[in-house]
Amino acid sequence: MSASPESTSWHGRMAGPERSGRALRHDYEAAFGEARVQPGTRSLVSASWRRSLQARVDPETADPPLVYDRDELCDVRSNHPLAAVMATLRRTLANVVDDSAQLLIVTDADSRILWCEGSSQVRSEADDVLLTEGAQWSEDVIGTNAMGTALFMRSPVQIYSAEHLVRTYHDWTCAASPITDPDSGHVLGTIDVSGRHSGVHPAMVRLVSAAAELAEHELRLRVRADDDRLREQCLEDLHRLGAQPGALLSRSGRIVAGHRRADYPGALPERVDTTAGSGHVDLGNGLRGTLEPLARGWLLRLPARHTRPVPAPRTGRTSPGPKLSLRFLGPGTPDVRLGGRLLRVSPRHAEILALLAMAPAGRTAEQLALGLYGEDGNPTTVRVEVHRLRSQLATDVLLTRPYRLAERPDSDFLQVRQALNRGDVHAALAKYRGEFLGRSEAPEVRVFRDELAATLRTGVLELGDAEALWHLAQTDLGRDDTEVLETLVAVLPRTSPRRVGAAGRLDALRAFDRR
Repeated sequence: MSASPESTSWHGRMAGPERSGRALRHDYEAAFGEARVQPGTRSLVSASWRRSLQARVDPETADPPLVYDRDELCDVRSNHPLAAVMATLRRTLANVVDDSAQLLIVTDADSRILWCEGSSQVRSEADDVLLTEGAQWSEDVIGTNAMGTALFMRSPVQIYSAEHLVRTYHDWTCAASPITDPDSGHVLGTIDVSGRHSGVHPAMVRLVSAAAELAEHELRLRVRADDDRLREQCLEDLHRLGAQPGALLSRSGRIVAGHRRADYPGALPERVDTTAGSGHVDLGNGLRGTLEPLARGWLLRLPARHTRPVPAPRTGRTSPGPKLSLRFLGPGTPDVRLGGRLLRVSPRHAEILALLAMAPAGRTAEQLALGLYGEDGNPTTVRVEVHRLRSQLATDVLLTRPYRLAERPDSDFLQVRQALNRGDVHAALAKYRGEFLGRSEAPEVRVFRDELAATLRTGVLELGDAEALWHLAQTDLGRDDTEVLETLVAVLPRTSPRRVGAAGRLDALRAFDRR
């Protein structure tokens, strides 16, 4: 994540620490004394307070429940996906945790603390208030806190002092960031750093966000390695199908390799539901296949001939509206089309469409505000913008409660990410025209932009293919990248005109760096 604290509050701009703990406590007392949130309270915090109170969390007496004992915790941790990245998380945050007397905490997706590490003194203080392994810290049981609120918002969050709903934790400040499974897209848990408010580090939320990114990158590499092993060990099973179409699936049901996929243009989903195990499986759109277990995944058999889809039953609803197309990669104005008709949308409306396209299940106004403006975002402002956008798109295209797109749009940026997720670097590179919404400063847009570019660059370098490297070197992403050019020069034949051009550009970059 590359957003700077000067440009955005995504990583915890100092809305909390700039105001003293005394001021935060004054807001807290005023809010609960008068049963209303004070103007100085951050919108993210006030919204969390409301959710917590609706869940009947008592600000005076609530305690986090202990849901795992020591024996259970050992088994849970060993089987949890985040166990594989604990070394990375420790290595990334160890110095700042030790230097500022903080705790490093990792939770699961239900905000249950699986790991809690730090000095014995800080651990002892934390144990006194049940900030400890085995305890559950979701908003609905212990109120506003960084771990639970970050999981609800699916975004990095820092909670300062009296911003905690429960009075017991007003001497504590915590910063947390969710960690997402790059395979399934589901949140696996959070990485959190907590400590006494007096020792808070102004960049802590940025640090935990960086640690979460590194963990997700390591998980992504593991997914790719698993896919490679599946293809290496089971490709013969796929080829034995002969004239029968089929596919290799990961353990989670994601399609890793296909056989005679051309027989099913656009018909197969990216992921198949494997929860029922082997046997017949419904692939949607009237198509059925057969699952067979493999050592590292599944073999999907498909009918030899593609039959016509079974028409959906009539429900009295109108047919789907015109297709929404989003072209947000590369230079120039974002291209938004509805049914082929070009719409002139504002940069902010393009950002809203991008965030909604990333979240098919939808987002609340609070979640959109966080993604667009950071922690200081105002949900009321977002509601106004979405209302204007709906009037331009049509109400049956952009739905409410939560805000979501009625149909998945045809979006170039998501197509690139999907290609990278399934390991098809060539397809991703072919669709990548340049930066994602390059002029946008919206925090979540910047995160997606940086992650997409970094993943594509890494994929091309790991591939080591001359054509892919040449293609990347012609884009803004690779044009001035010395590592890309060095790798390209190394793999091209000495007599290649492309090698001469790449070597010349590389020499020019090196000369510039020596100045």
